[in-house]
Amino acid sequence: MNHRTRIKICGLTREQDVQAAVAAGADALGFVFYPKSPRYVTPQQAAGLLAKVPPFITTVGLFVNVEPGQLQEIVAQAPVSLLQFHGDETVEQCAALAQAVNRPFIRAMRIGSATTAADLLEYAQAYRDSSSGSHLFAGLLLDTLVEAYGGSGKVFDWSLIPKELAPQVVLSGGLSVHNATDAVKRVRPFAVDISSGVEQDKGIKDAAKIRAFIAAVRQADADPAGL
Repeated sequence: MNHRTRIKICGLTREQDVQAAVAAGADALGFVFYPKSPRYVTPQQAAGLLAKVPPFITTVGLFVNVEPGQLQEIVAQAPVSLLQFHGDETVEQCAALAQAVNRPFIRAMRIGSATTAADLLEYAQAYRDSSSGSHLFAGLLLDTLVEAYGGSGKVFDWSLIPKELAPQVVLSGGLSVHNATDAVKRVRPFAVDISSGVEQDKGIKDAAKIRAFIAAVRQADADPAGL
């Protein structure tokens, strides 16, 4: 049986884009709570968007260096089901933040030219160890190292991802309609995450690009041989 790659559409800011992603078959929807991002939504705006999400679709809140009190206030207003930490949070801080709102989390790891496969394995193990009792750590999201926080829109070297880790990770960073099939065939990640690659403008999604991206991922899923 072929693996079905899960798909997250991130940086949603409009109701019509939420509806487009759901209609196209997205498994998860991402909402950015980092005020410096062009895709930022307030907790009130996010609450309205979350109200339009049907059952069995994961809602993800992206946070950068958020304080525990801030996180609790945001999640109280916009009850996302999964947290995504994208800043300078330590292993211990991620676990404490997740425990504060009783939500699982994924941790973004930004891949640079000096990153090695061993670094990825060590990083993943550290997070598994940090939340082994509470089962809060849900996995790594791999993105490209750039100066700014959040999505990079740039591709990193996929060959750095160890084969034993690939089935557990969320692949991000520079994905698009044009490279999605190749990315999934090469890496075989658990999930993929896209934002800028399905946009008309920052924070404004393109329904046709969302449909095309999901179709490209499913094309890779249908080819068990890969590359």
